[in-house]
Amino acid sequence: QVQLVESGGGLVQAGDSLRLSCAASGRAFSSINMGWFRQTTGREREFVAGINSSGARSDYGDSVKGRFTISRDNAKNTVYLQMTSVSPEDTATYYCAATYHSRMGDHSIYPYWGQGTQVTVSS
Repeated sequence: QVQLVESGGGLVQAGDSLRLSCAASGRAFSSINMGWFRQTTGREREFVAGINSSGARSDYGDSVKGRFTISRDNAKNTVYLQMTSVSPEDTATYYCAATYHSRMGDHSIYPYWGQGTQVTVSS
């Protein structure tokens, strides 16, 4: 079992930067792949970014490539999402998730989820 707790969300202005954190507890963090997803009301959960267990490989959704960066600190059992040049289209609830599968972009293969943190970007 893996427990995940996100933090760092809030209200920011367009063009600002924001860093989300996800603290993990439970099974060995260094052996699990991590992902960030986001969702707004009435829309499907969207893949934002994923990173493998060692941190050597990452992947991004098309809408955030070049603006967001995922990283992890296995010594702190924490994964981060650095968001830059945010726009109102980035407004969503952001979820941290964990999986042992390598196909990071598919939300259906993530069995462990955090409760989400709200990010609101004003224009």
